[in-house]
Parts: sequence; structure tokens; C-alpha cells
Amino acid sequence: MSSLAQTDTRPREGLLDRMGIPSSLALGFLAVLIFMTGNGVESNFITPHMVAVLGSPEATVATIVSMYSLTVLIGSYISGALADLIGPRKVMVIGFVVWVVFEVLFLIGLQMQSLPFTALAYTMRGFGYPLFAFAFLVWVNITTPPERNGSAVGWFYVAFTGGLPTLGSLFAIGAIPTFGGGTQGETGAMIASIGLVAIGFLLAMFGVRAKNGGHRIAPAGESATRVLTSGIRLAFTKPKILMGFIVRLINTAPQFGMFVVLPSIIAEDRGWGQSRWLLMTVLVYATNILVNALFGSLGDRIGWQRTVKWYGIAGSAAGLLLWWYVPQIVPAGSDWGYWLSVIAGCAFGCLLAGFVPMGAIMPALVPEHKGAAMAMYTTAAGGATFLGTGTVALVYSLGGDGQTVTWAFIGLYAIAFVLIHFLGVDQPGLETKRKALRA
Repeated sequence: MSSLAQTDTRPREGLLDRMGIPSSLALGFLAVLIFMTGNGVESNFITPHMVAVLGSPEATVATIVSMYSLTVLIGSYISGALADLIGPRKVMVIGFVVWVVFEVLFLIGLQMQSLPFTALAYTMRGFGYPLFAFAFLVWVNITTPPERNGSAVGWFYVAFTGGLPTLGSLFAIGAIPTFGGGTQGETGAMIASIGLVAIGFLLAMFGVRAKNGGHRIAPAGESATRVLTSGIRLAFTKPKILMGFIVRLINTAPQFGMFVVLPSIIAEDRGWGQSRWLLMTVLVYATNILVNALFGSLGDRIGWQRTVKWYGIAGSAAGLLLWWYVPQIVPAGSDWGYWLSVIAGCAFGCLLAGFVPMGAIMPALVPEHKGAAMAMYTTAAGGATFLGTGTVALVYSLGGDGQTVTWAFIGLYAIAFVLIHFLGVDQPGLETKRKALRA
């Protein structure tokens, strides 16, 4: 009788819950999509915009963007550590305030044509979006039933990458001419992006019903210093966390590296032009967005570790080889060769999503320190940019070329393939799902 009563009092699961989106957090996913759309408005024009407005050399502006990337990396770690200490909701508030304050100061600096002021404001704004978005990812991890955590992480990345750069770039395409075109239109688009970020924030604050995001996650007895450094300590005391960090670091490094290598190959060497290269990148990204949730769900069904191993690592390695070699094999400048190369790139983009379950594996390795584990996960996500571009720079400095870079990334995937063997976790409900699939 008591067992029946317990069954009757369980909260009913709706369609969203069964898809891997906790209903109490559903509007938070939409909030991240809108927030990241606002954050991504500038993604395709910020460097030339600063060069034109400030009159600074492109190398100087590139340094500013690099400093911004560094604060994004630091903010990616802080987001998880702070969520452990004060709860994800408060960290999201901090991220919003930081983003808006320094975006306004950044725009003022541009109008003043002050290089130091603009550089400082833009660099500091880099803390904003990781604090907002990745704190929500921690919230997702502490709310979602463990057996659906892979799906939930997949939906998070649908929202995250759907906003940055996809919808953000599309918004800019419409906003720039609306506000007068040129640098004036770009400035207007960036001002409008503040409104998008504000809408995302308000939707998260007033639309998310889950109560567990407003308080500390870490054990009560730990000091603030210990909590804030817990991710770093985990990496040194828990070898599996360090291994997971390295696997996630390798995950998207080739993506950022090939975005350095391939533009001149596709546009110039193979004769397809810049516009077709840009179209190729849009399609590769769109493919990745469409299947993030699919691979999260697949991980819940066949195993997170297995999905990362065979689809994420082995699959991405195969897809990367296709993306490099197919354009080299087909006739330069041919339409059918271009579209075959696009398909090869989309194969890589699709299989890259096989890494999605890493967002479920990391916190499952140390369930008592989910925020700290996610701090290392999000830090690796930010660090992938540096690993990807750094690998290209290193290979080129040693006299290598694009093909050498490609095989260097295959070597990194081989390292990840070895490390993933040690990252098995107890995945609730997995055996039941496997039996159902076999039946």
C-alpha cells in the first residue's frame, strides 16, 4: 500500500521531461538561446569594426580579441566553481550584470575612440556569457535525472550554439542595414544585442521554476577558498577528472584549428571563393546543432562512454579526414566537388556532437562535487580554442602544412581514444534501456 502511495505522489513527467528537458528548467534553455543570440550578434564583424572605428592595426585588435578569449576561458572555470559556492541562479545574475555593464562601457569606448578603454571593457565583458550560460549548465546537471543527463546536455548545446554564432549572425544580417549599414549599422546591432541579452536574463529569472538553483551546492563544511579551488584540486587528486578534462579539450580543438587552415584552401587553392567557404561553415555548424540532442539521447540509451568513444572520437577523426581529403581529391572549382566537400564537412560537424555525453560523464565521476567537475568541463570547452589554434601555429612553425595539421589532430583524437577507456561511470537505467533495445 505504501509503495502504491509513493508511486501516486511522484510528479508526472511531461513530454519535455521525457525528451531530456526538465520542465522546471524548460524556459531556461530558451533563455540561454536568446542570451547567446545577443552575445553572438557581433561574432562575424567585431574585428573589422574595431579596426575601422579605432583606426588600430588588425594585429592590435587581434590581441584584444585574444585577451577576451582568455577571460572567457577563466570565466568558464569560475562559473562552475561559483555555482558550487552560491548556487547557479546567483552566478547567472552576476554574468548578466557583467555582460551589460562592460558592453555599455565597450560601446562608449568605441565612441570615444579610446583604444585602452575599449580594450579593457571588451576584455572584461568576456567573463559575462560563461558565467550566465555555464552556470545554467550546472543547474541542468543537478536537476536532470541521471539517466537523462546526456540528453539534457545535448539540448543545452542546441541552445548555446544555436545562439552563438548561428542566430546571432542571422540577427546581425537583418539589423545592420536596418540601423544604416556600415559601422553605424554595426553599432546599432550591438546596441540591440543588449536587449536580446536582457530578454534572455529576464526569461531565466522569472521563467525557471526549479528551486535548487538558489543555494550552495558544495558540502556545507567546505570553506569558500576550498570550494573555488575545488575544480583544480580535483584535476590533481582525481586522475579521471584530469582525463575527462583532456578529452573535452581535444573535442573541439580540430574545429577551431581547421577554421584557421581551411579558409584559404577552400576559397583560393580549390577556387570556390570566400562566400562558398562561409556557406560551408554555416552548414557544418547547422548540422552540429541539429544532432547535439540526438547524440545526448543516444548516450542515455547505449552508454555515455560508448557514444563518446565510437561516435565522438573515432567518428570525428574519420570526419576530419574526409573534410581535409575530399576537397583535395575532387576537381578544383567544380560545383559537384564543392557540394561533396560540404557533405564531408557536415559529417565532421555531425560526429563532433558525439562528444556531448562528456557533459554527463564529468559530474558523474564525482557526484559530490558536480559544480567543481563542471568547472573543469567548461574550462576545457573554452581551452579548446587555444589548443586548436596553438596546434596550427606549432605545426606551421615547424614547417608543416594543412595535411600535417590534420594528422596532428588525428594524433590528439588517438590520445582521447585511449583516455576514454578509463572514464566509465555508473549510468542509472542503462542496462534496462539496453535490454529494451535488444528486445
